[in-house]
Amino acid sequence: MLVHVPDVLTPEELSYCRKALSESAWVDGKVTAGEQSAKAKYNLQVPQDSDMGRELGELVLRALGRNPTFTSAALPLRVFPPLFNRYDTGMHFHAHVDNAIRPVPGTGFRIRTDVSSTLFLTPPEDYDGGELVIQDTFGTQSIKLPAGDLVLYPSTSLHSVQPITRGSRWASFFWTQSMVKDDAKRALLYDFDQSIIEARKSLPDDHAAILGLTATYHNLVRQWAEL
Repeated sequence: MLVHVPDVLTPEELSYCRKALSESAWVDGKVTAGEQSAKAKYNLQVPQDSDMGRELGELVLRALGRNPTFTSAALPLRVFPPLFNRYDTGMHFHAHVDNAIRPVPGTGFRIRTDVSSTLFLTPPEDYDGGELVIQDTFGTQSIKLPAGDLVLYPSTSLHSVQPITRGSRWASFFWTQSMVKDDAKRALLYDFDQSIIEARKSLPDDHAAILGLTATYHNLVRQWAEL
């Protein structure tokens, strides 16, 4: 399942992130890559343990927490602290699959990466190339979203970032361990939830159909969720 989540960041949050990142130090992106990815990765990142990186990561987490579409699609149990990357002219990331398990720095915990997310921070007109190309059962999708929008997709997907030919592409990226690890079940629950939301536009919340659909949705979550 691939889901486009618009307007995750407000214009004010986006402006703050852009200003902070413009003043940040950047390091080789290979520092957070696995053995396979390190051979394919050519970009820059904000240091994972920097004060600025942690502050902006908390900003992104707060934005995700108030976004019902992200919650519905990802069904998050744990979210890896968001990271920030930058692709300048000539930089790219060859096709790869994300590591299945990620240690959360400074905690002793690890998360299973069920859902991958990219939050775009640069307007698409500011750079050429840089498309996120995702290959999965839904086909091959080339993604280039407005600044402040997010795309989430299964971490099992083969994906790449096309070479930048003009400008610079900035983004936040992170992984989610979902309460429902199976993508097909998550997709079913997401579609079910969206249908309930649409039904509520024309029916009162206490209508028998709404009550029945909502009960079935939560009973499916109860059956499939792992905590």
